[in-house]
Amino acid sequence: MADEDGAVGMEGKVDALVVGSGPAGLMAAETLARAGRKVLICEGKPSAGRKFLMAGKSGLNLTKDEDLGRFVNAYGDAADWLYPMIARLDPVEVMAFAEDLGQPVFTGSTGRVFPRAMKASPLLRAWLKRIEAELRLRWQWVGFEGEGLAFDAPDGRHVLHPQVTVLALGGASWARLGSDGAWAPWLVEKGVEIAPFKPANMGFVVEWSEYMAPNFGAPLKNIALIVNGKSVKGEAVLSQRGLEGGGIYAVSAAVRDGADLAMDLLPGRDEAELARRLKGRPKKQTLTKALTKLGLDDAKRALLREFAHPLPEDAVALAALIKALPIKHNGPRPMDEAISTAGGVTQNAVTSGLMLRDLPGIHVAGEMLDWEAPTGGYLISACLATGRWAGEHAARYWP
Repeated sequence: MADEDGAVGMEGKVDALVVGSGPAGLMAAETLARAGRKVLICEGKPSAGRKFLMAGKSGLNLTKDEDLGRFVNAYGDAADWLYPMIARLDPVEVMAFAEDLGQPVFTGSTGRVFPRAMKASPLLRAWLKRIEAELRLRWQWVGFEGEGLAFDAPDGRHVLHPQVTVLALGGASWARLGSDGAWAPWLVEKGVEIAPFKPANMGFVVEWSEYMAPNFGAPLKNIALIVNGKSVKGEAVLSQRGLEGGGIYAVSAAVRDGADLAMDLLPGRDEAELARRLKGRPKKQTLTKALTKLGLDDAKRALLREFAHPLPEDAVALAALIKALPIKHNGPRPMDEAISTAGGVTQNAVTSGLMLRDLPGIHVAGEMLDWEAPTGGYLISACLATGRWAGEHAARYWP
């Protein structure tokens, strides 16, 4: 990847401009370059792929090794819209993409796919080296200026006039890494329909009693989250701020939108059996001892008491609480703490090739688009897929 001034001509003329250097932007840039377009990437931060690198700190879950139909269904209401894009770059192709960059992958027990290096930096370095494009760092897009796109750079203001553009600026979470949603009002002013941002894959605020303090940081393993009558196995963490973790993230969209949340503390146990065990406990046995013998560790017992104090003496009622403990919370954690966001450029605002209907020549990819998905490989996969899709259609665009 070059860093010279060759991609910008007189009066800011540019052939193909990509704004943002996350997975969607880099995939769009590489696709454009391979199609023969002369590509300039502008990134507002001092280095490329910052959120991508942050995701890699937990192992870089690239995709999920599962049937395409099931994989796409994870995108909910956006599944039909995204299907052709993800089919074009499906999980098998994402795995091949990583392998081609010299990063062997493996599939975990849950089907999640990771680089064997378990981090993003080696893959990102190899990818940046392979992309035949010019990269401008600390070039912050600040909106439109006349018919051009204005950037604040270390050497001052620049206005670029590209033949074709792909915007890949992320959603509205993790502002310090570049995804701040600042672009939304600029597009709205141009007539682009934007769905309001909402946090996705986030924890929930709980105002704990002092009783819970010794359990902060404790994991809740072997639980199931119950939402809208469906039970999803997973794990969670008791934090000072509330409830977090993969199991919570899996149901966070429905809970965010108003669904009640309950927790099965012993998903492998039958409710009638639990009631029978509780009813038949020795008279001298404390309730704490009885709950421990059932399989409830310190964190689970604390959670049970927190949300159901005083615990019922009736064994049937107590067993029912263990199997479906209502979780009281105060809503999602702030959007900037969310792993991703819902909302953004709507399906109606773009063509089938992800070009903005109100701004011909400008395409959009990644989390700027109005879709959401749970963690587990779906987020990065869709960013890569929409990046390639936008890049392919942008490559064929000439004003």
